[in-house]
Amino acid sequence: MMMKQHPKRRFGSITKELITKSREAALAAVQIFNSPTITFKSEIYIVLMNIAWTYLLHAYYRKMRIEYRYFDQKAKRRKYHTTKSGAYKYWELERCLNDNKCPLDKDSKNNLMFLIGIRHEIEHKMTTRIDESLSAKFQACCVNYNESIKGLFGDDHGIDKHLALSLQFTAISQDQLDALPKSDIMPLNIKSFIDNFEKELSDADYNSPKYACRFCFEPKLVNHKGQADRVIQFIRPDSPLAANKDITYGVIKESEKMKYRPSDIVSIMNKQGYKRFNMSKHTNLWKEKNGKDVKQGYGVEVAGTWYWYEAWVDIVRQHCVENAKQYGKSK
Repeated sequence: MMMKQHPKRRFGSITKELITKSREAALAAVQIFNSPTITFKSEIYIVLMNIAWTYLLHAYYRKMRIEYRYFDQKAKRRKYHTTKSGAYKYWELERCLNDNKCPLDKDSKNNLMFLIGIRHEIEHKMTTRIDESLSAKFQACCVNYNESIKGLFGDDHGIDKHLALSLQFTAISQDQLDALPKSDIMPLNIKSFIDNFEKELSDADYNSPKYACRFCFEPKLVNHKGQADRVIQFIRPDSPLAANKDITYGVIKESEKMKYRPSDIVSIMNKQGYKRFNMSKHTNLWKEKNGKDVKQGYGVEVAGTWYWYEAWVDIVRQHCVENAKQYGKSK
């Protein structure tokens, strides 16, 4: 990633060039992600932000005169590792984050380690669209980057003067909400990575706005670690999250949730190709997951009859995806 240092270059000139390239990579990442003509958004964003953060930390380590080139620790004289063409091998982003002199806070590191893990999962692989599912982490990454570059090198280096966050708060219709991509399109390897990564986080780490920026409305749809993490989540006004001053919060008029009978859910799964999924399988699933516990928020009892919400339909769909062969759907 890094060019070999030119012998005539001064210390300050290299640091300045690193900062310039870092800012350009970050700006390009956001511009591409916001472009309506590009569908390969998440993969490009993660790669470019990885470069942006790497250059930024290299610039910081160089400013602080901290060696960030790989070298043989056991050699009597310092022997640097080089590529086949003779260029120095510099620290990758993960090594920069793990150094005990890294200037970033824990939550910002968690966000970057998450994105690095996602990059490993999608590297050299074709993925379905994951933009909506990871947008909260992407937004936090942007905010963290802007705060970090200004904190380390001064306000003049911020990118917020070039890019502004544009969100629609007051005119979100139910049709627009229904049109948002569902979490079931997330590839299973990425879903598994998110589950494993986030179960290791404390509640404080998970809810940190530096790990994932969540703009909250009513009612909350995502309330479990590992589920699709959208920038816009929905909570109730009396929720503890609503009192968090670090979270941008607004309220929209509550509308009646769509309700499903068990037979409706079975029919939906059958139409999506899971022909062997039946009422018995559905009953076993909700008993296994204690789905009728009102604390889960998966459904409601009305006049003695239990109805399921969309959140439960998503759980059932994910179960069918993970057991597609069992339910008769070929890949």
